[in-house]
This record gives sequence, C-alpha cells and structure tokens, in this order.
Amino acid sequence: MNMVGPRVRQIRELQKLTQEQFVARCNVQGWDISRATLAKIESQVRRVTDSEVLFLANCLRVDVGELFKEVVPTN
Repeated sequence: MNMVGPRVRQIRELQKLTQEQFVARCNVQGWDISRATLAKIESQVRRVTDSEVLFLANCLRVDVGELFKEVVPTN
C-alpha cells in the first residue's frame, strides 16, 4: 500500500527515536499525526500521500529519496 513505511521505521530507529518522539517532532513541524497512524504507515497498512512523504522526510531530516531506498537489514 505504501513503499516508504519500512524505510521510515528503519531511519527512525537508526536515529534512536521512539514512535512517540517522532510523532511529537512531526506535530511540532505542523503535521497532526498520531502514534497509531505512524504505526500503520510503518507497517504499510495505511497509504501515504505525496505531501505526507515530504513531511516524513522533513521530520526525519533526510532527503525524500532516502525514503524510497531499499531497507538494509541491520545486525
């Protein structure tokens, strides 16, 4: 349903952010998103609009292209 969810989770975890912390960052940036909605995005249950992809990239402080890269397993 969306291509970016797993990568959003990976980047968020690499930044050592909980879902709650990341949602708070998004809220401060002007995107009213709940932890439950973020969980649905990360698990690819919920669709992501183009504007939401921009918000996700901004809140993660990465280029939009980073969200479309393949998830690399971490050990």
